[in-house]
Amino acid sequence: MRCTSQMPQRPTAHASVLEDYWIGPTLVSLAYGSASPHEHTNQRRSVPTRSLTLRRRRPTITHHQTSTSRALRQAPLVLIVDDSADTRELYTEYLTSRRFRVASAADGNAGVLTALGLRPDVIVMDLAMPVLNGTKAIARLKTDPRTRRVPIIVLTGYAFRAIQEGALETGADVFLTKPCLPEELEGQVRKLFDVSRRKPTRVGF
Repeated sequence: MRCTSQMPQRPTAHASVLEDYWIGPTLVSLAYGSASPHEHTNQRRSVPTRSLTLRRRRPTITHHQTSTSRALRQAPLVLIVDDSADTRELYTEYLTSRRFRVASAADGNAGVLTALGLRPDVIVMDLAMPVLNGTKAIARLKTDPRTRRVPIIVLTGYAFRAIQEGALETGADVFLTKPCLPEELEGQVRKLFDVSRRKPTRVGF
């Protein structure tokens, strides 16, 4: 076909959108075509186009992701009972970064109820708290068949020997004084968890 002039023609486009669930970009495919010269005629000419069909991608779960999710679900659960929000936040953030699951309560009574509901692997208990102090909370936990075998770490600002002996006699397994490095607390948590995991579980005896 011979042409004496060319007029710009708006290309036709077919667009399909792909949402990538994992990466996030939006991909658009355009189908461009060529147009014939404008002629002084009422006859319409077809415009050939090329299109690209994009299929929606589905998330692919790898074996590594599955193993990681399973490991997180099986991670030890630590319950931190302390009336200081700063203390709860400090140890929660650290233990979470160390692949523990962490729950918290702001007083002894809430700590007992949380322990009965969640059955944690290890409890970290302050002593001086409102509503119910740590010593009474420990006594309740150790007399309940559902939580009597859960190891308890006392973490308190009281360093008097009489208080330490009283907490251990009530049923605490470890006595730590504040300030306590998060690494030290983690070490005690891991020790108690390893010991309790090797013991047979007998609820109600």
